[in-house]
Amino acid sequence: MKALVLASCLVIGSAGVSWAQVPPGPQVGHGPPNSIAAPAMSLKDLKPQQAEALGLVPKLTLSDSSGHAIHILPTPAVAAQRAKYGLGVPPAPGGRLPTAGALIYHSGGSVMPYQLVYLIFWAPAHLQNGGATGFSPKYGTVDYLHAAWVPDNGLNNLATQYYQTIGGVTSYIVNGGFLSGVYVDQGALPASGCTDSATPGNCITDAQIQTEVAHAMAVNGWTGGMNKIFVLFTSSGEGSCFDSGSSSCAYTQYCAYHSFFSSGGQNVIYANMPYANPANCQTGVETSPNGDALADAETSPTSHEMIEAVTDPLLNAWFDASGNEIGDLCAYNYGTNTWTNPANSITANQSWNGWYFEDQQEYNNHTASCTQVGP
Repeated sequence: MKALVLASCLVIGSAGVSWAQVPPGPQVGHGPPNSIAAPAMSLKDLKPQQAEALGLVPKLTLSDSSGHAIHILPTPAVAAQRAKYGLGVPPAPGGRLPTAGALIYHSGGSVMPYQLVYLIFWAPAHLQNGGATGFSPKYGTVDYLHAAWVPDNGLNNLATQYYQTIGGVTSYIVNGGFLSGVYVDQGALPASGCTDSATPGNCITDAQIQTEVAHAMAVNGWTGGMNKIFVLFTSSGEGSCFDSGSSSCAYTQYCAYHSFFSSGGQNVIYANMPYANPANCQTGVETSPNGDALADAETSPTSHEMIEAVTDPLLNAWFDASGNEIGDLCAYNYGTNTWTNPANSITANQSWNGWYFEDQQEYNNHTASCTQVGP
């Protein structure tokens, strides 16, 4: 592991690639989700679950033949498509809100009691096709600090109303946690394991992402557990898909996801954070309070995944009848920007420790609303 220094930016050792050397990621176009021909019936006759089962709209929780599953943050385009079939909330402020108590606790499901955060920045010298890669100038600073502070602020406090009941004992989530480790991996990417339209030739599968998380854990002596989350940030131009069949991919179906796997008898909870892509993963209303559009675009997907992992780490605890988790019900809904960064006069909806962020709201089961602070 190279030495890390936190000052005005996160610096990789002197021989490595600095954040400032990085070109912005590719601007990719919207692609249609995988689908099959519509049945011989009117769309209004389709029940939401039928539309999902027929492949007319992507699911949020995807499973492979081994039973491994991930839960995605859909792109705004996919979220809007799901909303047409009654499977979610439109990705715009003022849209239809779910009913009170929309999130349902599934008996025996587990939550995270609190979060110890481990950050992994995958910063190879180049992409699989030899192209340039890296991170925007403030990516290291903004997303490092933001992820470190997610477990202990007002936004995450919304998670404290959710609980688990295991062995007859009910326990609630605690609004607490802290950064426990950071690793910058400058090792080469594996051979492209999938084929996607957004980043052709540069694509890693979920299995390869799990391998990288396990590698970072082994190098640093980190272990798994129900109070730890491993957040993996990949560099510009690198895409990902759930599997080698490219059934669901970054920028066309999802902007991030969370999941878990088993290692050494413990659960390893992780989040895949593809490089920020404002063209495909924002609605156009978002601000850039830190003056780096790419760094700022990554904060909301990060808090989305981290807070969803708190309330549904093993994908068996808190979600509604359509499979939406706490973040899905408020995806791309930012509420009111009540803060202004005095350094540039740009507004934001979160202010933590003197830094400003534009993060989506989270669902409050008590009030049946998307809120910025809770409960």
